[in-house]
Parts: sequence; structure tokens; C-alpha cells
Amino acid sequence: MPVTPTKKEPGTAERCLDIAERLVQLRGFNNFSYADIARELGITTASLHYHFPGKAELGHALIARYTERFLAALGYIEHEQSDANAKLEAYAGLYADVLRDQRMCLCGILAAEYQTLPEPMRAAVTHFFDENQKWLVAVLTQGQADHTLRITGSTDELAHTIISTLEGAMLVARPYGEPAIFNSTTRHLLGSLTN
Repeated sequence: MPVTPTKKEPGTAERCLDIAERLVQLRGFNNFSYADIARELGITTASLHYHFPGKAELGHALIARYTERFLAALGYIEHEQSDANAKLEAYAGLYADVLRDQRMCLCGILAAEYQTLPEPMRAAVTHFFDENQKWLVAVLTQGQADHTLRITGSTDELAHTIISTLEGAMLVARPYGEPAIFNSTTRHLLGSLTN
């Protein structure tokens, strides 16, 4: 009889990143401390420094993990959806899922705090958006080639518009606690691209 592997409990570093991600998505990077994380984990701040020597290192690891997960989600969309319209809907769905949990896109929040972030974190935030941009350009190019999307102008500019619209729609929907505002914006945006 085959043995089903049990899911491994996350270690302290992983749990620290989980808590930090939630705190950034709710409060922003500058509005939490190691003490907040240590309190939730029931450990000392000195123990956190073992895993992440400083908040900048924690932030960089946080963005790297978030980007890796997001890119894996894009890879899944690419694998599961063949149609450019369906890919764009699934992409918008990634943002909707985060908002549904009453959180914001991690890199969207960090972009708002960009000027106050350490340089490695700034570069990592830019990398996140650059990777999204590349993926969207490929999807838009596909839709343009097979005439399933109505595209005027450059695919680069349109990809920027999509990212900016989704991030902005999250921000506007947040104070109302109303995902319907985000969903309405998404429908209009994607509807404007459909042939």
C-alpha cells in the first residue's frame, strides 16, 4: 500500500513570511515591525533576526516569494487556457482573489511605498511588474494575431494599462469593502478588448 506523504509544517522562516505578507497587504511595509511578527509567532525578535537579519532582507524575500507564486499562477493559466480572452479573465481573477480576502496585491502596496523602500526591494517590485508586463504582452500579441482581441496602439502600452487599471481598481474598491466595484471595472476593461 503506497504511503501518502504528509504535508510538512512550515518552518519559522516560512511562517514569518506568511505573517509579513498578510501585514503588508493589510497595512503596508512601513506599518509593521519585527515585534508584530514575533508576537504572532510567539518567539523573540532575536529569533527572527536569525532568519532575516533585517527588515530589508525580510521584504526582499517576501517579494521574491510573492513573485515566484504569481509567475507560477501565470504559468498555470498559460497551461490551462488556450484563448487570449480566457487568459486575461484568469489574470484579472488573480487580483480578484486577493481582494476577496480583503487584501491588496503585495507589490501594488509596495509600489505605493516605493520611495521609502531599500534599493533591493525597489528592484524586486519593478521585476514583478516587468514579468507581468511580459506575460500580458505575449497574451495580447496572441489575441491580436488570432483576431480575438481588439487592440489599438502598442501591446506594451496596453499591458501597462491593464496592470494599472487592475491595481487602481483594487485601491478604489478597498475602502468600500466592495469587490463588485473591482469586478465592474474588470468587466469594462476586458469587454473593451473583445472582438
